[in-house]
This record gives sequence, structure tokens and C-alpha cells, in this order.
Amino acid sequence: MRGGTKAVAKAGMKRATRVRLASDAALAVVTAAFLLPLLWLLLSSVDAEADLRVRLPSSPTTENFQAVLTDEITFTPMLNSLLLCGSATLLTVTCAALAAYPLSRYRSRFSRPYLLTILFTTCLPITAIMVPVYGLFVQVNLVDTMYGTALFLATSQLPFSIWLMKNFMDGVPTVLEEAAWTDGASMIQTLTRIVLPLMGPGMTVVMIYTFIQLWGNFFVPFMLLLSPDQLPASVSIFTFFGNHGSVIYGQLAAFSILYSTPVLLLYILISRRLGGGFALGGAVKG
Repeated sequence: MRGGTKAVAKAGMKRATRVRLASDAALAVVTAAFLLPLLWLLLSSVDAEADLRVRLPSSPTTENFQAVLTDEITFTPMLNSLLLCGSATLLTVTCAALAAYPLSRYRSRFSRPYLLTILFTTCLPITAIMVPVYGLFVQVNLVDTMYGTALFLATSQLPFSIWLMKNFMDGVPTVLEEAAWTDGASMIQTLTRIVLPLMGPGMTVVMIYTFIQLWGNFFVPFMLLLSPDQLPASVSIFTFFGNHGSVIYGQLAAFSILYSTPVLLLYILISRRLGGGFALGGAVKG
């Protein structure tokens, strides 16, 4: 019996070892799939003769960065992207907070169907509605306007932002609002001075998610903005693709690194708030 038990135990250990090795191999493949493009991006940005191969440059140079660091190629499109995505993110977060507050605090038989409808709208591909949206923008003279494009970008991100904001808002105790109402605070004052400050990490998540989604959006500004001086960086990247399949890979890699910098800086600056969690215990006791 003991011999049979040991054999079974050894077989189980071998099976567990094989499963672990297979999992490690799968994770290594996934990691390589993510790291190789990043490695190509870094190496090609300093290679004057860059192509699709991942290789060390024979003589590293900054020519690619010098070529793209101009007003026409980088600075103006990046400024357009910041204005477009920043204003759309601010509008999205503000409207999401105002919409999520009654959904979080008031119970109704229509609340759940309404939330499911909101969540369903996030599944609609943006390409499916761009033709009627473009026709509407033509009629109301919003085509080729930054504020019109920002408004539509904010609208496209609003459903999922409301869903996220509502879930974070559910974690704020209602007793704090009741105490504020007792002191004569209005609902807007309660929302802005009690609820939103306490759900700071949640608002940060919504803001980061919204900004990243808008920053990488190509199709909407490509359809709604016509003037070259208003195009964001996500659209102006097409300037590195020439005719007959020719691509300036070195400058494309350098521009891509510069294009990714604002998002990385945003995450680094507010990453501490993301790890702070919801510290509501002391507030409830007080």
C-alpha cells in the first residue's frame, strides 16, 4: 500500500511539474509577444536604417528624433491631441459623475435595465454609427471643429464611464451624505464635497481609462476633422506611411515613443492615488 501511495504521489508531482512548465512556457510566449514590439520600437528609434527586423543598430543615432521634433510633425498634433482628449475626458468624467450619483443612491425597477442598456451601448462598434454621425455633424455644421469632435468622443466613452463610476460610488457610505443633509447641504454640495473626494481613486481610474481610450482613437478624428492643422497625433502618424508600401520605420518608431509619453507620464503622476484605496473607515467613525 505504501509503495502504491508513493507511486501515486510521484505521478501527481510529475503531473504538477508538467502543468507548471507548460504554464511558464505559455507565459514566456505571451511576454515575448509583448516585449518584442517594444524592443523593436526602442532599437528602431535610434537606427538610421531601421526596418521590420529586431536588431541592434550599427551606429546609434538621434537623427530620427531630430527629424520628427518639428511643429508640423509632432508639436502641433500633440497639442491638438492634448486639447481634444483632455477636454473630452473632463466632459466625460463630469457627466459620468452626475449620471452615476442618482443611479447609485436611488433604487428603481428601471435602474437595472437602464444600466444594462448603458453597458450594451459600449458593445456597439464605432464604425457602425459613424455614417449617421457624420451626416448629423454636416447638418449642424460641426464637421472639422475641435469642440464637436471632443463632444462626440466624450459621448462615445460615457456609457462605460457611467458604469465604472456607479460601481465606485456604491462604496461610499450613505451615512456621510445624510449627515451633510442634516447640516443643510444640497445634493450638488454633497456630491462635490463628500462623495467625489472620498472616491478619488475611482475617479482616477475612470479618468485614466477614458484618456487612454481617447488618446489612441484614430477613426473618429480621422472622419470628423478635415483641416491638417487640427489633426491629432493619432491621425498625423499616417505621414510616415508613403506610397507603394514604403514606410519610414526609424521616424515612425521615434514618433511612437513621443506619442506614448503623455500617457505614461499621466499614469506615473497619479499611480500613488491608484494604490491608495478607499479609506472610508475613519470618515464613517467621525
